Amino acid sequence: MTTQAGTSVPTPEGSRVSTPETVHRPAPWVRTRLRASPLAAVLMAALAFVTVFLAAAFPRTADRGADAALQDFVTQKGLNPTSLQTTSQTRVHDNATELDRVRQQLTEKTGQQLTLSQPGLAYGARALGDRGMGNPGYARISDANAPMLSLLYLHDLSARATLTDGTWPTPGRGDGPLPIVISKQAAETIHIRLGDVIDNGVEGSGAQRSTVVVGLYRINDPQDPFWDDLGCPARACLNAAPQHEHWMTSGFVDGNSLAAMARWGSNAENFWRLPVDPASLRADQLDRTRTTLSSFLTGPGATELIGATGRADLHTVSGLPDILTRADERYRAALPLSTIGPAGVAGVALVVLCLAAALTTDRRAAEIQLLRARGGSRTGVLLRLIGEGAATVLPAAAVATALAVLLLPTPRWGQAVLAGSAAALFALLAFPARAALLWSRGRAVGGRRRLVGELAVLAVTAAAVAEVRRRGVGTGGGLDPLLVAAPLLLAVTGGLLLARVEPLLVGRLARLAGRGRGLIAFLGLARAARDSSGRRKPSVLPLLALLIAVTTTGFGATVLDTVDHVRTRAARIATGGDIGVSLPAYATLPESLAETAAALPGVRASTGAWVEPKARFVGADQDYTEAYLVVVDPAAYAEIARTLGVGGFDPAKLAAAPGGRDTPVPALFSRDLAKRLTAGPAEVRTPNGNALRTTVAGTIGATPALPDPGKPFVVVAAGPAWERLPEVKRINTWFAVGDIDPEQVRSALRDNGGGQPTGMAALVAEDAAAAGRATHGLPAGYTVHSSGETAAALADDPLQRAAGRLFWYAAAAGAGFALLAVLLTLLRAAPERTAVLARLRTMGLHPRQGLALITTEALPQTLTAALGGGLTALAAVALLGGAFDISTLVGARVGDAITPALMPVLLPTAGLALLVALAVAAETLIAGRRQIATELRAGEQG
Repeated sequence: MTTQAGTSVPTPEGSRVSTPETVHRPAPWVRTRLRASPLAAVLMAALAFVTVFLAAAFPRTADRGADAALQDFVTQKGLNPTSLQTTSQTRVHDNATELDRVRQQLTEKTGQQLTLSQPGLAYGARALGDRGMGNPGYARISDANAPMLSLLYLHDLSARATLTDGTWPTPGRGDGPLPIVISKQAAETIHIRLGDVIDNGVEGSGAQRSTVVVGLYRINDPQDPFWDDLGCPARACLNAAPQHEHWMTSGFVDGNSLAAMARWGSNAENFWRLPVDPASLRADQLDRTRTTLSSFLTGPGATELIGATGRADLHTVSGLPDILTRADERYRAALPLSTIGPAGVAGVALVVLCLAAALTTDRRAAEIQLLRARGGSRTGVLLRLIGEGAATVLPAAAVATALAVLLLPTPRWGQAVLAGSAAALFALLAFPARAALLWSRGRAVGGRRRLVGELAVLAVTAAAVAEVRRRGVGTGGGLDPLLVAAPLLLAVTGGLLLARVEPLLVGRLARLAGRGRGLIAFLGLARAARDSSGRRKPSVLPLLALLIAVTTTGFGATVLDTVDHVRTRAARIATGGDIGVSLPAYATLPESLAETAAALPGVRASTGAWVEPKARFVGADQDYTEAYLVVVDPAAYAEIARTLGVGGFDPAKLAAAPGGRDTPVPALFSRDLAKRLTAGPAEVRTPNGNALRTTVAGTIGATPALPDPGKPFVVVAAGPAWERLPEVKRINTWFAVGDIDPEQVRSALRDNGGGQPTGMAALVAEDAAAAGRATHGLPAGYTVHSSGETAAALADDPLQRAAGRLFWYAAAAGAGFALLAVLLTLLRAAPERTAVLARLRTMGLHPRQGLALITTEALPQTLTAALGGGLTALAAVALLGGAFDISTLVGARVGDAITPALMPVLLPTAGLALLVALAVAAETLIAGRRQIATELRAGEQG
């Protein structure tokens, strides 16, 4: 049976069903809404994309900075301290094959839990006793001290050294000299020749010890850290211990001569150096890494290594656990400071999302009320709004999270995904939650409830600040949540207080402006005291966004500015001024050189000094204390001390009348000697036994020559000291303050020679030069210290750079969100403002006056936020600054607290205010003019 389209077909039971042609299928809600306002959907997706991307990017940026800082810190400690050092006594049957077997077992077991660095891997054996080389003609520093030889076997020596003469060593015979190779440079210094049989003394049994030089080699890279703690393989080293000065070097034997080497040295030990690769270390796995290392050192891992190698005396040590502990302490100390910026961005971003939700709700309020009036349930309407938002927010959030993970690679992704998901969820639910308030606005909004909420925020803020001041921040494990909460709570509290005060002040200004002739100021201020819907009090959200951005940026900028200033001061104190010259113990700085250096451009004050580290302070009780004796020119030295703020004194106090050796001279004493001064006269004795009687001119805690001496010190004037002790009429240290180029000082030292060393001092200089310690073309031991170079070295820390970089990224993002908050506020008020301007235009309002009106309307909130944010930032620094320890960011242990400073707060505050003003002007000129023209063509609405 056929029917016409649109008819009903009877069923056997008598009921009727509709054919497909008669069923009404409404268009999908989400598709319809997105097509109705595509621009709003795109803007919401863009906002969600930016917010989620930043939320996911900040944790990954912080992780990358933490890993880089950890790896750099470990790398700087050197190869040996960061390696597993395993040793075992050399047995009779040990040889190269046995050592290689043990190495394979060690690397296999440790490599399962730690990543080892193969280039630094070293293993072999060493004799535990050094022997003299008694051959006639070998170089001796003194007749009693022959050069010394140490013996080692090093696996794969030929890969790191080049044979220059002879052959590599072969297994030694039981009754003959032990074949060895030594460095060609060491052979030239000690006068060893190829083929020499070296007399190494006799054993306890009376048997002769001897070695034969079968080859000479040259180390391919003497500065390679691989050679650390492997004797003296590249050259002849100088042992300059008083009364025991001698040359020493290392020789290498064949891998099958270990038993003979043990007999030669009375004993020997095998060693395996297993370096941990710093690039494999991760900041989030420090606890696990330390546990693993402890296991290999003294725990189950050590037992496992003993079982795998079959050597019961196997012992492993390492300095890496302590290094990782210090690295973790540095990271935890810097974490609170580096979190301030991202926390501020999070606060501003949440405010912006709330503003966007409010704008969307105002635009669609009539639509939502119509849905409710036509029978839509609250749950049904909210689900429709959530589904609509999911179509725009979730794809954008997924792309943003994936992009952050791709652009910022790091092994950890959990925190980034969690932060991105939280931001996406807030962006998704902000509009439905705001829409739900439409149904309960009459009950939810009230002056009493708002007051209660504001008082609650104020109480929480006061409690958080009090707790931070009481116990400091970052004292426990991980990030202290109070640190994140306290600055934000201060900003929120400041915003709420300003939201209460601003309408009153602006309203008062509007009444004052109304008494004048002009209309623009009165109308703009009157509109600024109300929001776009004409309520008495404007929305607090735009003000809060600006205030949070200004407060967190000003607070962080103050921290970084304080760090820079404290670092510069710490560098100057460590240098003893802006420039300092130190000489080795054997040298004296010529007076002509001091005069030349003092005449260099930029020198404001300079002085030479004699610092004697081996003096003795003898009190009236005849007990002595090791102390430094500092002999200086009082006037110049006092100026340097005053400039540095360290150990300042009145130079007149050190003036003394001429007298004999027994006439006391005024002296400045360190505070730890002050308790010894009350017992009676004291004197200072020099190493040669001469004494300088002293009187008390004052006590100081530090002095530029010894800013942190660790030992007591005595400062005396040069003139009186030279009269009584001519031996101290020397200069071995020079200080200066001013804008001085260190290269000019180094050039003056090079040009004037600096007093070339002779005798033993010349040998020390020669040894230092051979070790590669001479720098800038200066003689060994001569060092020019610059406060600028010292500060740069302190700042050259990935942890500091990462914290600063993260803050400035956050500051830029916070400024962007704050600007967006202002634009959203303008957009929210645009229809009502356009209608007002259009009406005023018909009454003769000039376009420039329209711009002035809008600027006057937006200016009070911008200025209030800028001024309030700056004051809140200063208050936050004053309240919280003392709780922070900035030593990690400075790079040196300091006791300075963060104190309020105007410029670090003023610059970002003024910059953000200017940016907002420009945005207001641009929005008015670009969008406002077109909207006014449209309004005039369409006629007055409503």
